[in-house]
Amino acid sequence: MSLLKKIALNLALASALVSPALAQAPQAKNVIVLITDGAGIETWRAASFFRHGALGHEAYDDFDVKVFASTYPLNTSNEPTNTNEGSVTFDPAKLWDATKVDTVFEGTIGNFPGFFAGYDYSRADYTDSAAAATALASGTKSYNNAINWSNNGEKLKHIGEYTVETGRALGVVSSVEWSHATPAGFLAHNVSRNDYVGIGTEVVNSGLATVVFGTGHPHYKGDGSYVEKPDDKAFRFVGGRETWERLTSGKTDYAHIEKKADFEALAKGDIDLKGKSRVIGTAQNIQTLQFNRPGVTAGNLLDNTPDLKTLTKAAINVLEKNDKGFFLMVEGGAVDWAAHANNLPRLIEEQIDFNEAVEAVVDWVENKSSWDETLVIVTTDHGNGLLQGPDSNVNAYSPVVNQGAGALPLVRWHTDTHTRELVPVYAHGVGADYFTKNAQKDPGLATYGVPEENRVYVDNTDVFRAAAHAFGIEVPAKN
Repeated sequence: MSLLKKIALNLALASALVSPALAQAPQAKNVIVLITDGAGIETWRAASFFRHGALGHEAYDDFDVKVFASTYPLNTSNEPTNTNEGSVTFDPAKLWDATKVDTVFEGTIGNFPGFFAGYDYSRADYTDSAAAATALASGTKSYNNAINWSNNGEKLKHIGEYTVETGRALGVVSSVEWSHATPAGFLAHNVSRNDYVGIGTEVVNSGLATVVFGTGHPHYKGDGSYVEKPDDKAFRFVGGRETWERLTSGKTDYAHIEKKADFEALAKGDIDLKGKSRVIGTAQNIQTLQFNRPGVTAGNLLDNTPDLKTLTKAAINVLEKNDKGFFLMVEGGAVDWAAHANNLPRLIEEQIDFNEAVEAVVDWVENKSSWDETLVIVTTDHGNGLLQGPDSNVNAYSPVVNQGAGALPLVRWHTDTHTRELVPVYAHGVGADYFTKNAQKDPGLATYGVPEENRVYVDNTDVFRAAAHAFGIEVPAKN
Protein backbone atom coordinates (compact mmCIF):
# COMPACT_ATOMS: atom_id res chain seq x y z
CA MET A 1 0.00 0.00 0.00
CA SER A 2 1.36 3.42 -0.95
CA LEU A 3 2.05 6.09 1.66
CA LEU A 4 -0.73 8.31 0.28
CA LYS A 5 -3.25 5.47 0.49
CA LYS A 6 -2.20 4.73 4.10
CA ILE A 7 -2.69 8.38 5.03
CA ALA A 8 -6.11 8.44 3.36
CA LEU A 9 -7.14 5.23 5.13
CA ASN A 10 -6.03 6.54 8.53
CA LEU A 11 -7.95 9.79 7.98
CA ALA A 12 -11.07 7.83 7.03
CA LEU A 13 -10.80 5.65 10.14
CA ALA A 14 -10.30 8.69 12.34
CA SER A 15 -13.38 10.34 10.85
CA ALA A 16 -15.45 7.23 11.42
CA LEU A 17 -14.65 7.37 15.12
CA VAL A 18 -16.23 10.81 15.43
CA SER A 19 -19.99 10.71 16.00
CA PRO A 20 -21.66 12.80 13.25
CA ALA A 21 -24.15 14.20 15.78
CA LEU A 22 -21.35 15.48 17.99
CA ALA A 23 -18.79 16.46 15.37
CA GLN A 24 -18.78 20.18 16.09
CA ALA A 25 -16.68 21.99 18.66
CA PRO A 26 -16.81 23.24 21.36
CA GLN A 27 -18.39 20.81 23.77
CA ALA A 28 -20.39 22.45 26.55
CA LYS A 29 -21.82 20.31 29.30
CA ASN A 30 -24.59 22.80 30.07
CA VAL A 31 -26.39 25.60 28.24
CA ILE A 32 -28.64 28.03 30.10
CA VAL A 33 -30.80 30.52 28.19
CA LEU A 34 -32.59 33.26 30.14
CA ILE A 35 -35.32 35.23 28.34
CA THR A 36 -36.93 38.39 29.70
CA ASP A 37 -40.10 38.48 27.61
CA GLY A 38 -40.93 41.71 25.80
CA ALA A 39 -37.96 43.83 26.91
CA GLY A 40 -36.49 46.45 24.62
CA ILE A 41 -33.13 47.92 25.61
CA GLU A 42 -34.69 50.77 27.61
CA THR A 43 -36.54 48.24 29.78
CA TRP A 44 -33.20 46.75 30.82
CA ARG A 45 -31.84 50.24 31.48
CA ALA A 46 -34.87 51.42 33.44
CA ALA A 47 -34.54 48.45 35.82
CA SER A 48 -30.82 49.05 36.31
CA PHE A 49 -31.39 52.73 37.04
CA PHE A 50 -34.04 51.91 39.64
CA ARG A 51 -32.01 49.11 41.19
CA HIS A 52 -28.51 50.57 41.12
CA GLY A 53 -28.83 54.21 40.13
CA ALA A 54 -26.54 53.50 37.17
CA LEU A 55 -25.83 51.10 34.32
CA GLY A 56 -23.13 48.43 34.34
CA HIS A 57 -23.94 46.67 37.61
CA GLU A 58 -26.00 43.68 36.43
CA ALA A 59 -24.47 40.21 36.15
CA TYR A 60 -24.77 40.18 32.37
CA ASP A 61 -22.91 43.49 32.10
CA ASP A 62 -19.71 41.51 32.76
CA PHE A 63 -20.32 39.03 29.94
CA ASP A 64 -17.79 38.88 27.09
CA VAL A 65 -20.37 38.95 24.31
CA LYS A 66 -22.81 41.85 23.93
CA VAL A 67 -24.67 41.98 20.63
CA PHE A 68 -28.23 42.54 19.44
CA ALA A 69 -30.80 40.37 17.67
CA SER A 70 -33.53 40.82 15.10
CA THR A 71 -36.86 39.25 16.06
CA TYR A 72 -39.24 39.49 13.09
CA PRO A 73 -41.47 36.47 12.27
CA LEU A 74 -41.75 34.62 8.97
CA ASN A 75 -45.18 36.17 8.51
CA THR A 76 -47.94 37.66 10.64
CA SER A 77 -50.55 35.03 9.87
CA ASN A 78 -52.08 33.11 12.77
CA GLU A 79 -51.97 29.79 10.94
CA PRO A 80 -49.81 28.04 8.34
CA THR A 81 -50.11 29.68 4.92
CA ASN A 82 -48.13 27.11 2.90
CA THR A 83 -46.77 29.95 0.78
CA ASN A 84 -43.98 32.51 0.80
CA GLU A 85 -46.45 35.30 0.13
CA GLY A 86 -46.63 37.82 2.93
CA SER A 87 -43.17 36.99 4.27
CA VAL A 88 -41.80 39.71 6.53
CA THR A 89 -38.53 41.38 5.58
CA PHE A 90 -36.24 43.34 7.87
CA ASP A 91 -34.04 46.34 7.18
CA PRO A 92 -32.44 47.71 10.36
CA ALA A 93 -31.71 51.05 8.69
CA LYS A 94 -35.45 51.73 8.63
CA LEU A 95 -35.59 51.51 12.43
CA TRP A 96 -33.43 54.61 12.74
CA ASP A 97 -35.35 56.78 10.27
CA ALA A 98 -36.03 60.04 12.15
CA THR A 99 -38.31 61.47 9.47
CA LYS A 100 -41.29 63.02 11.25
CA VAL A 101 -44.71 61.50 10.52
CA ASP A 102 -48.28 62.35 11.53
CA THR A 103 -49.50 58.77 11.80
CA VAL A 104 -51.35 57.29 14.76
CA PHE A 105 -50.85 53.77 16.09
CA GLU A 106 -54.06 52.31 17.47
CA GLY A 107 -53.32 50.34 20.62
CA THR A 108 -55.42 48.35 23.03
CA ILE A 109 -55.22 50.76 25.95
CA GLY A 110 -55.02 53.89 23.83
CA ASN A 111 -53.72 55.49 20.65
CA PHE A 112 -50.09 56.49 20.16
CA PRO A 113 -48.85 59.25 17.81
CA GLY A 114 -46.35 58.01 15.25
CA PHE A 115 -43.78 60.82 15.68
CA PHE A 116 -41.06 59.20 13.54
CA ALA A 117 -40.94 56.83 10.57
CA GLY A 118 -38.59 54.56 12.51
CA TYR A 119 -41.16 54.15 15.26
CA ASP A 120 -43.76 53.14 12.69
CA TYR A 121 -41.36 50.58 11.24
CA SER A 122 -40.67 49.17 14.69
CA ARG A 123 -44.39 48.80 15.41
CA ALA A 124 -45.16 47.00 12.15
CA ASP A 125 -44.93 43.27 11.34
CA TYR A 126 -43.79 42.28 14.82
CA THR A 127 -43.49 38.76 16.14
CA ASP A 128 -45.66 37.25 18.83
CA SER A 129 -44.07 35.22 21.62
CA ALA A 130 -44.93 31.90 19.98
CA ALA A 131 -43.13 32.57 16.68
CA ALA A 132 -40.27 34.09 18.67
CA ALA A 133 -40.01 31.06 20.93
CA THR A 134 -40.10 28.81 17.88
CA ALA A 135 -37.21 30.75 16.35
CA LEU A 136 -35.19 30.70 19.58
CA ALA A 137 -35.84 27.00 20.24
CA SER A 138 -35.86 25.45 16.76
CA GLY A 139 -33.83 27.90 14.68
CA THR A 140 -36.69 28.29 12.21
CA LYS A 141 -38.88 31.31 11.58
CA SER A 142 -42.59 30.62 11.38
CA TYR A 143 -45.97 32.31 11.49
CA ASN A 144 -47.27 34.10 14.56
CA ASN A 145 -49.05 31.57 16.81
CA ALA A 146 -46.74 28.66 15.93
CA ILE A 147 -45.28 26.45 18.64
CA ASN A 148 -42.49 24.61 16.83
CA TRP A 149 -44.77 24.29 13.82
CA SER A 150 -43.68 25.26 10.34
CA ASN A 151 -45.51 27.43 7.84
CA ASN A 152 -45.93 24.23 5.82
CA GLY A 153 -47.78 22.53 8.67
CA GLU A 154 -44.95 20.30 9.93
CA LYS A 155 -43.45 19.78 13.38
CA LEU A 156 -40.10 21.45 14.01
CA LYS A 157 -37.46 19.77 16.15
CA HIS A 158 -36.48 22.02 19.06
CA ILE A 159 -33.37 22.29 21.21
CA GLY A 160 -35.02 20.39 24.05
CA GLU A 161 -35.36 17.32 21.85
CA TYR A 162 -31.79 17.60 20.62
CA THR A 163 -30.65 17.98 24.22
CA VAL A 164 -32.41 14.86 25.48
CA GLU A 165 -31.10 12.83 22.53
CA THR A 166 -27.55 13.49 23.77
CA GLY A 167 -28.40 12.15 27.21
CA ARG A 168 -28.57 15.57 28.84
CA ALA A 169 -31.53 16.79 30.89
CA LEU A 170 -34.04 19.47 29.88
CA GLY A 171 -35.47 22.10 32.19
CA VAL A 172 -37.94 24.93 31.59
CA VAL A 173 -38.84 27.65 34.12
CA SER A 174 -41.23 30.58 33.75
CA SER A 175 -42.96 33.21 35.87
CA VAL A 176 -46.13 32.63 33.82
CA GLU A 177 -48.11 29.51 32.90
CA TRP A 178 -45.83 26.61 31.97
CA SER A 179 -47.95 25.99 28.87
CA HIS A 180 -47.63 29.63 27.76
CA ALA A 181 -45.90 30.53 24.48
CA THR A 182 -42.27 30.86 25.55
CA PRO A 183 -42.00 27.79 27.80
CA ALA A 184 -44.08 25.83 25.30
CA GLY A 185 -41.51 26.65 22.64
CA PHE A 186 -38.92 24.61 24.53
CA LEU A 187 -41.28 21.76 25.41
CA ALA A 188 -43.92 21.08 22.79
CA HIS A 189 -45.33 21.37 19.27
CA ASN A 190 -48.65 22.86 18.29
CA VAL A 191 -50.24 24.66 15.39
CA SER A 192 -51.57 27.22 17.88
CA ARG A 193 -50.17 28.68 21.07
CA ASN A 194 -53.76 29.01 22.29
CA ASP A 195 -54.23 25.24 22.54
CA TYR A 196 -53.11 25.25 26.16
CA VAL A 197 -54.81 21.94 26.89
CA GLY A 198 -53.00 20.24 24.02
CA ILE A 199 -49.67 21.80 24.95
CA GLY A 200 -50.04 20.96 28.63
CA THR A 201 -51.00 17.39 27.83
CA GLU A 202 -47.97 16.98 25.56
CA VAL A 203 -45.65 18.33 28.25
CA VAL A 204 -46.92 15.85 30.83
CA ASN A 205 -47.33 12.83 28.57
CA SER A 206 -44.08 13.17 26.64
CA GLY A 207 -41.88 13.10 29.72
CA LEU A 208 -39.31 14.99 27.67
CA ALA A 209 -38.32 17.52 30.32
CA THR A 210 -36.82 16.69 33.68
CA VAL A 211 -38.02 19.96 35.22
CA VAL A 212 -41.00 22.19 34.33
CA PHE A 213 -41.83 25.13 36.62
CA GLY A 214 -44.38 27.89 36.16
CA THR A 215 -47.90 28.98 37.01
CA GLY A 216 -51.36 28.02 35.74
CA HIS A 217 -52.72 26.49 38.94
CA PRO A 218 -56.48 25.92 38.51
CA HIS A 219 -57.28 26.36 42.21
CA TYR A 220 -55.82 29.88 42.56
CA LYS A 221 -56.81 33.22 41.07
CA GLY A 222 -54.44 35.92 39.87
CA ASP A 223 -54.74 37.63 43.24
CA GLY A 224 -53.53 34.48 44.99
CA SER A 225 -56.88 33.54 46.50
CA TYR A 226 -57.97 29.90 46.63
CA VAL A 227 -60.79 28.46 44.50
CA GLU A 228 -62.32 25.30 45.97
CA LYS A 229 -64.28 24.16 42.92
CA PRO A 230 -62.82 25.61 39.70
CA ASP A 231 -64.66 25.13 36.43
CA ASP A 232 -63.19 23.12 33.55
CA LYS A 233 -61.76 26.25 31.91
CA ALA A 234 -59.52 26.84 34.90
CA PHE A 235 -57.61 23.63 34.09
CA ARG A 236 -56.65 24.67 30.57
CA PHE A 237 -53.08 25.77 31.40
CA VAL A 238 -52.23 22.40 32.96
CA GLY A 239 -53.51 20.15 30.18
CA GLY A 240 -57.14 19.94 31.30
CA ARG A 241 -58.79 18.46 34.37
CA GLU A 242 -57.96 14.82 33.60
CA THR A 243 -54.24 15.53 33.00
CA TRP A 244 -54.08 17.63 36.17
CA GLU A 245 -55.65 14.91 38.26
CA ARG A 246 -53.20 12.32 36.92
CA LEU A 247 -50.29 14.67 37.57
CA THR A 248 -51.23 15.61 41.11
CA SER A 249 -52.16 12.05 42.12
CA GLY A 250 -48.74 10.70 41.14
CA LYS A 251 -49.92 8.78 38.09
CA THR A 252 -47.37 10.30 35.69
CA ASP A 253 -43.58 10.24 35.41
CA TYR A 254 -43.48 13.49 37.37
CA ALA A 255 -43.53 14.44 40.99
CA HIS A 256 -45.64 17.57 41.45
CA ILE A 257 -45.04 20.48 43.80
CA GLU A 258 -46.94 23.73 44.28
CA LYS A 259 -46.25 25.22 47.72
CA LYS A 260 -43.79 28.09 48.04
CA ALA A 261 -42.06 26.19 50.86
CA ASP A 262 -41.53 23.19 48.60
CA PHE A 263 -39.89 25.30 45.88
CA GLU A 264 -37.67 26.88 48.53
CA ALA A 265 -36.76 23.48 49.94
CA LEU A 266 -35.92 22.17 46.47
CA ALA A 267 -33.76 25.26 45.89
CA LYS A 268 -31.79 24.14 48.97
CA GLY A 269 -31.80 20.50 47.87
CA ASP A 270 -33.91 19.44 50.85
CA ILE A 271 -37.07 17.93 49.33
CA ASP A 272 -38.05 14.33 48.70
CA LEU A 273 -39.58 13.83 45.23
CA LYS A 274 -40.90 10.43 46.32
CA GLY A 275 -38.51 8.42 44.23
CA LYS A 276 -39.12 10.29 40.99
CA SER A 277 -36.37 12.00 39.01
CA ARG A 278 -38.67 14.40 37.15
CA VAL A 279 -40.72 17.24 38.63
CA ILE A 280 -43.39 19.67 37.51
CA GLY A 281 -43.99 22.64 39.75
CA THR A 282 -47.17 24.69 39.41
CA ALA A 283 -46.99 27.73 41.66
CA GLN A 284 -50.24 28.72 43.35
CA ASN A 285 -51.52 31.24 40.81
CA ILE A 286 -53.41 30.71 37.57
CA GLN A 287 -51.75 33.72 35.88
CA THR A 288 -48.35 35.03 36.96
CA LEU A 289 -46.18 34.72 40.03
CA GLN A 290 -46.86 38.34 40.97
CA PHE A 291 -47.93 40.70 38.19
CA ASN A 292 -51.68 39.98 38.32
CA ARG A 293 -52.10 40.74 42.01
CA PRO A 294 -54.31 43.73 42.88
CA GLY A 295 -53.04 47.27 42.35
CA VAL A 296 -50.59 48.74 39.86
CA THR A 297 -47.60 49.66 42.01
CA ALA A 298 -44.61 47.56 43.01
CA GLY A 299 -44.30 45.89 46.40
CA ASN A 300 -46.89 44.18 48.61
CA LEU A 301 -46.09 40.86 46.95
CA LEU A 302 -48.24 37.74 47.26
CA ASP A 303 -46.83 35.51 49.98
CA ASN A 304 -47.81 32.14 48.49
CA THR A 305 -45.60 32.18 45.37
CA PRO A 306 -41.80 31.94 45.06
CA ASP A 307 -39.67 34.34 43.03
CA LEU A 308 -37.98 33.46 39.76
CA LYS A 309 -34.58 33.14 41.43
CA THR A 310 -35.91 30.41 43.70
CA LEU A 311 -37.48 28.53 40.79
CA THR A 312 -34.20 28.77 38.90
CA LYS A 313 -32.08 27.47 41.76
CA ALA A 314 -34.55 24.65 42.39
CA ALA A 315 -34.47 23.64 38.73
CA ILE A 316 -30.68 23.56 38.63
CA ASN A 317 -30.56 21.43 41.79
CA VAL A 318 -32.54 18.76 39.97
CA LEU A 319 -30.88 19.12 36.56
CA GLU A 320 -27.29 18.99 37.81
CA LYS A 321 -27.84 15.43 38.95
CA ASN A 322 -27.46 14.41 35.29
CA ASP A 323 -23.75 13.70 34.83
CA LYS A 324 -23.94 14.50 31.11
CA GLY A 325 -25.29 18.01 31.67
CA PHE A 326 -28.44 19.92 30.85
CA PHE A 327 -30.22 22.64 28.90
CA LEU A 328 -32.27 25.11 30.94
CA MET A 329 -34.53 27.92 29.73
CA VAL A 330 -35.64 30.51 32.29
CA GLU A 331 -38.28 33.08 31.34
CA GLY A 332 -39.24 36.29 33.06
CA GLY A 333 -42.59 36.12 31.32
CA ALA A 334 -44.51 38.88 33.10
CA VAL A 335 -42.15 41.63 31.92
CA ASP A 336 -44.17 41.39 28.71
CA TRP A 337 -47.48 41.60 30.58
CA ALA A 338 -46.34 44.78 32.35
CA ALA A 339 -45.24 46.32 29.05
CA HIS A 340 -48.63 45.58 27.47
CA ALA A 341 -50.17 47.49 30.38
CA ASN A 342 -47.61 50.34 30.15
CA ASN A 343 -47.10 49.72 33.87
CA LEU A 344 -43.63 51.06 34.65
CA PRO A 345 -43.41 50.11 38.36
CA ARG A 346 -44.27 46.49 37.72
CA LEU A 347 -42.22 46.35 34.53
CA ILE A 348 -39.17 47.28 36.59
CA GLU A 349 -40.20 44.91 39.39
CA GLU A 350 -40.46 41.99 36.96
CA GLN A 351 -37.20 42.86 35.22
CA ILE A 352 -35.35 42.99 38.54
CA ASP A 353 -36.85 39.60 39.45
CA PHE A 354 -35.42 38.31 36.17
CA ASN A 355 -32.03 39.91 36.80
CA GLU A 356 -31.82 38.18 40.17
CA ALA A 357 -32.42 34.85 38.40
CA VAL A 358 -29.49 35.66 36.12
CA GLU A 359 -27.38 36.29 39.22
CA ALA A 360 -28.36 32.90 40.62
CA VAL A 361 -27.24 31.23 37.40
CA VAL A 362 -23.91 33.07 37.32
CA ASP A 363 -23.32 32.16 40.98
CA TRP A 364 -23.98 28.48 40.21
CA VAL A 365 -21.63 28.49 37.22
CA GLU A 366 -18.81 30.11 39.16
CA ASN A 367 -19.19 27.98 42.28
CA LYS A 368 -20.44 24.59 41.09
CA SER A 369 -19.64 24.49 37.36
CA SER A 370 -17.31 26.66 35.29
CA TRP A 371 -17.33 28.90 32.23
CA ASP A 372 -15.26 26.21 30.49
CA GLU A 373 -18.19 23.80 30.55
CA THR A 374 -21.26 26.06 30.62
CA LEU A 375 -22.69 28.61 28.17
CA VAL A 376 -25.11 31.25 29.47
CA ILE A 377 -27.20 33.36 27.08
CA VAL A 378 -29.34 36.25 28.34
CA THR A 379 -31.78 37.91 25.94
CA THR A 380 -35.41 38.72 25.16
CA ASP A 381 -37.80 37.40 22.54
CA HIS A 382 -38.94 40.83 21.27
CA GLY A 383 -39.51 44.39 22.40
CA ASN A 384 -42.79 45.64 23.83
CA GLY A 385 -44.07 49.13 24.52
CA LEU A 386 -41.33 50.95 22.61
CA LEU A 387 -40.24 52.48 25.88
CA GLN A 388 -38.10 55.60 25.42
CA GLY A 389 -37.17 58.80 27.24
CA PRO A 390 -39.64 61.59 28.08
CA ASP A 391 -38.61 63.77 25.11
CA SER A 392 -38.65 60.90 22.60
CA ASN A 393 -41.60 62.60 20.92
CA VAL A 394 -39.14 65.28 19.83
CA ASN A 395 -35.81 63.41 19.73
CA ALA A 396 -36.05 59.96 18.20
CA TYR A 397 -34.93 57.15 20.50
CA SER A 398 -33.88 59.42 23.34
CA PRO A 399 -33.04 57.19 26.34
CA VAL A 400 -34.98 56.91 29.59
CA VAL A 401 -33.80 59.40 32.20
CA ASN A 402 -32.16 58.14 35.39
CA GLN A 403 -33.66 59.55 38.60
CA GLY A 404 -31.41 57.58 40.93
CA ALA A 405 -31.70 54.29 42.78
CA GLY A 406 -35.17 53.65 44.14
CA ALA A 407 -36.80 56.28 41.94
CA LEU A 408 -38.73 55.57 38.75
CA PRO A 409 -36.90 56.84 35.67
CA LEU A 410 -38.60 59.32 33.35
CA VAL A 411 -40.06 57.56 30.31
CA ARG A 412 -42.54 57.73 27.46
CA TRP A 413 -44.41 54.75 25.97
CA HIS A 414 -44.98 54.58 22.21
CA THR A 415 -47.13 51.45 21.96
CA ASP A 416 -48.80 48.84 24.13
CA THR A 417 -47.75 45.82 22.13
CA HIS A 418 -44.75 44.12 20.57
CA THR A 419 -42.10 45.72 18.39
CA ARG A 420 -39.38 44.55 16.03
CA GLU A 421 -36.63 46.52 17.70
CA LEU A 422 -33.13 45.11 17.75
CA VAL A 423 -32.92 43.62 21.23
CA PRO A 424 -29.96 42.84 23.53
CA VAL A 425 -28.16 39.50 23.60
CA TYR A 426 -25.52 38.80 26.24
CA ALA A 427 -23.48 35.59 26.29
CA HIS A 428 -20.61 34.17 28.33
CA GLY A 429 -18.85 30.84 28.58
CA VAL A 430 -17.91 28.05 26.23
CA GLY A 431 -19.12 28.77 22.68
CA ALA A 432 -20.24 32.35 23.38
CA ASP A 433 -18.13 33.62 20.50
CA TYR A 434 -20.58 31.96 18.09
CA PHE A 435 -22.55 35.21 18.19
CA THR A 436 -19.67 37.53 17.35
CA LYS A 437 -18.51 35.22 14.57
CA ASN A 438 -21.98 35.28 12.97
CA ALA A 439 -23.02 38.88 13.62
CA GLN A 440 -23.39 41.62 11.03
CA LYS A 441 -22.75 45.30 11.51
CA ASP A 442 -25.43 47.93 11.96
CA PRO A 443 -24.02 51.43 12.41
CA GLY A 444 -27.50 52.58 13.44
CA LEU A 445 -27.03 50.88 16.80
CA ALA A 446 -24.93 53.90 17.73
CA THR A 447 -28.36 55.40 18.45
CA TYR A 448 -28.45 53.24 21.59
CA GLY A 449 -25.16 54.71 22.78
CA VAL A 450 -23.33 51.38 22.75
CA PRO A 451 -19.61 51.01 21.91
CA GLU A 452 -18.69 50.44 18.29
CA GLU A 453 -17.76 46.78 18.84
CA ASN A 454 -21.29 46.12 20.08
CA ARG A 455 -23.02 47.66 17.05
CA VAL A 456 -23.65 44.26 15.52
CA TYR A 457 -26.63 41.94 15.43
CA VAL A 458 -27.57 38.34 14.83
CA ASP A 459 -30.99 36.85 14.15
CA ASN A 460 -33.06 35.32 16.94
CA THR A 461 -32.67 31.92 15.26
CA ASP A 462 -28.96 32.14 16.09
CA VAL A 463 -29.75 31.53 19.77
CA PHE A 464 -30.77 27.98 18.83
CA ARG A 465 -27.66 27.54 16.70
CA ALA A 466 -25.36 28.91 19.38
CA ALA A 467 -26.78 26.44 21.89
CA ALA A 468 -26.51 23.52 19.48
CA HIS A 469 -22.97 24.57 18.51
CA ALA A 470 -21.94 24.76 22.15
CA PHE A 471 -23.26 21.24 22.70
CA GLY A 472 -21.45 20.03 19.59
CA ILE A 473 -24.72 19.04 17.95
CA GLU A 474 -25.05 19.17 14.19
CA VAL A 475 -28.29 20.79 13.04
CA PRO A 476 -29.71 21.58 9.59
CA ALA A 477 -28.08 24.47 7.76
CA LYS A 478 -29.62 27.89 8.20
CA ASN A 479 -32.07 28.75 5.44
